[in-house]
Amino acid sequence: MQKEQITDKEAICLLIVFVIGSSLIVGVGGEVNNDAWIAGIVGCIMAIPMLLVFSRILSLFQGKDLFDILNIALGKVIGRIVAIIYIWYAFHLGALVLRNFGEFIKIVAMPETPMFVSLLCLGLVCIIAVRLGIEVLGRTTTYFLPILFFTLVVVELLAIPQLHLDYIKPILGNGLISVLKGGFSTFSFPFAETVLFIGVFGSLKTKKSPFKVYYWGILISAIIIIITTIRNIAVLGNMMDSFYFPSYAAVGRIKIGDFLERIEVSVAIVFVFGVFVKSSICLLVACKGIGKMFNLKDYRSIVIQTGLLMIYFSYTVFDNSMEMKYWAFKVYPFYAFPFQVILPIIIWISAEIKARKNKMTI
Repeated sequence: MQKEQITDKEAICLLIVFVIGSSLIVGVGGEVNNDAWIAGIVGCIMAIPMLLVFSRILSLFQGKDLFDILNIALGKVIGRIVAIIYIWYAFHLGALVLRNFGEFIKIVAMPETPMFVSLLCLGLVCIIAVRLGIEVLGRTTTYFLPILFFTLVVVELLAIPQLHLDYIKPILGNGLISVLKGGFSTFSFPFAETVLFIGVFGSLKTKKSPFKVYYWGILISAIIIIITTIRNIAVLGNMMDSFYFPSYAAVGRIKIGDFLERIEVSVAIVFVFGVFVKSSICLLVACKGIGKMFNLKDYRSIVIQTGLLMIYFSYTVFDNSMEMKYWAFKVYPFYAFPFQVILPIIIWISAEIKARKNKMTI
């Protein structure tokens, strides 16, 4: 099978949409209310050391993806065990993102329609995208991203009359510790989730360090998230935490005269496309891992089965929206920490040792 390749531009676009995917609509920062935008900045800063680690791992093994690197750096036995862990994380994260979409559709659009219907519809689109490959997904994201940017800019401009900047005060009113906790929550969701791109960036055409791709992708997405969070606070004030989907609620209050209102559908379009890309990346990494585990010729042979399992798991993973929100801000940061920090550092150290040994033998 011919090796799939994507350009740096396509990779940056994928990263941006992946990061803003569900975070724009669900929100970031946990429960720090009007300090959520500061938590977003703190989370972005926290992510920089890990981006260096992710980039270094990929630089040491050019053209290899996560599962190839695990086999080389940790050996066959330990490498397989860690590979199973990352297959689970990719599969679980994809299901969580799909469930975010399902809850969103059920609450704001189609409350009478069974949630499984919306999950199945989007899940099938993700399955088709992953079967087409990372090249098609990268090009599609590159074409659609300018439209998403334009939509976001227009919405921000239209929101100006509804802004109450006094709602942002008092800054650090909840205390520094609370903001740091919110920053840690933002670090884990969504910035550190880009650890999964170690399983994707083996397809980069360039032979340079992927840090540039990581850097620009995280920087642009962080700016979008922080600006959106400030807008949500300035529109909703202390009520922001009472909404499951604060961005949708904030945009729903935008009204220009008697002729322009109910423009929250624009946010829904951005959210749906973001969830589609993020779920597709998760499914792609999970299928690649399973394919490498069982020495399959092509990961595409298991995409349908894995995708259907992900759809069903997303349907059963939570009982309601309250449980979903509690998991996202209270449990997930600690659950994801080993996948996002501990294991990557172990892989990086092992990869450095392996690379030095190879140089010495040469």
